[in-house]
Amino acid sequence: MRWLDHREDVTEALRGAIIALGNFDGFHRGHQAVAGEAIRWAHEEGRPSIIATFDPHPVRFFKPDVPPFRLTTLEQRQELYLEAGATAMLVFHFDAELSGTSAEDFITEILIKRFGAHGVVTGGDFSFGKKALGNVELLQGFGGGHGLKSRVVEAVEEEGVISSSRIRDALRNGDPQLAASLLTRPFAIRGIVEHGDKNGRKLGYPTANLAIDTYLRPKYGVYAVTGTILSTGETLKGAANIGIRPQFEPPKELLEPYFFDFSGDLYGQEIEVAFHHFLRGEAKFDSLDDLMVQMEKDCAEARRLLSALPQ
Repeated sequence: MRWLDHREDVTEALRGAIIALGNFDGFHRGHQAVAGEAIRWAHEEGRPSIIATFDPHPVRFFKPDVPPFRLTTLEQRQELYLEAGATAMLVFHFDAELSGTSAEDFITEILIKRFGAHGVVTGGDFSFGKKALGNVELLQGFGGGHGLKSRVVEAVEEEGVISSSRIRDALRNGDPQLAASLLTRPFAIRGIVEHGDKNGRKLGYPTANLAIDTYLRPKYGVYAVTGTILSTGETLKGAANIGIRPQFEPPKELLEPYFFDFSGDLYGQEIEVAFHHFLRGEAKFDSLDDLMVQMEKDCAEARRLLSALPQ
């Protein structure tokens, strides 16, 4: 799949594309509806389809000190967009230059001249351009007057509008099942397995330590998880703690999955950990023996819950 930079011209083969415009961080059911319309439209007219995203997120640019909130990395988004059937992913690198581009210039200079877009598809609340003054009405009126076609896809609802904010709230509240329903897949953190303090190994539960980086922090605690080794595609079941490990000093924020019935070496491997069920919050126990008793209970419950997953 092509990975396009908004600052560069595209090849002739990608000009005339239909572009799904949005941030599409979580690529939830609402985002999928917008992208799906763009892909169908492109197929109907024999055109390429491109799904856009912004990196960094505009919120991060304007408010650099906000806590991490990303639901996916660019690499994860690229895979999701490819699976959806898009020809390419377009990354808008959000910086001072892009933030200062007027909505009209965004349409004429970037979408039309630089990319040769035939049409765009957005959600009804999409905004763009300097001070976010661009909207669907401007795309339809001003953009249409310059030959750019546009379509709008209304919000998708499931007991309320599906949004990235709602998914983030679900994860922060320890409800990964609601998040998965809205995303159409479990929330997953991807990273390289690092060497740690080996506390889990000493307790008989060797864990794979992952930095959480720019991902949203779900509610700290213990989860039933699955892990995928990206180099091999092997999927493992396990239990994971995410948080600051209050039992040990000094506090250190980590994701620490323990995979059942696995004895291989994961150091240096890239893995993706998917969150299926919240088991309990983080806690500090009176002794390591008490912690080990609880860990055994956590693993038994995780095995039970994950047994319902396809083999």
